Amino acid sequence: MRALVIDDSRAMRTILGRILVGQGFTVSEAGNGQEALDSLDALHAEGDTPVLCLVDWNMPVMDGLTFIKEVGKRDEYRNITLMMVTTESEHGNIVRALAAGAHEYVIKPFTADAIADKLALLGLVSAEVSA
Repeated sequence: MRALVIDDSRAMRTILGRILVGQGFTVSEAGNGQEALDSLDALHAEGDTPVLCLVDWNMPVMDGLTFIKEVGKRDEYRNITLMMVTTESEHGNIVRALAAGAHEYVIKPFTADAIADKLALLGLVSAEVSA
C-alpha cells in the first residue's frame, strides 16, 4: 500500500514516513499541496494511487485544507483516506478539515502509537500491526 506524506518540514516527512514504513506502507513525500497533487497524478498514471495521505495544514504554495478540498473534487481520488497531521488544534479548524473531507485529524506533537491507532481505526492496518 502506498502512502503520501505532505508536509513542508523535511524532518516531519521523515518521522511520519518511518512510522508508515513500520506499518507496512511504501511512502512518497511532497512538500506542499500542489506538489502532492502533481505526485498523485503521476502515481495514479503509474497505477500506484496512494490509499492514504497524511496532510499538514500550514504549507506554502497550497495548504493542506485546500489540498483536501481539491482531492475531494476528483473522482479518481475518492478512495484515498485523508488524515490531517497538524499543529492546528482549534476545534473550529478540526471541524473545517473534517467537513472538507478529512477522515481523521491528529494534532502535533503526536506519538507513533497515536498514528498507528488512527490507521487501525480507519481499517488501513490491523490492530495487531499497530500494537
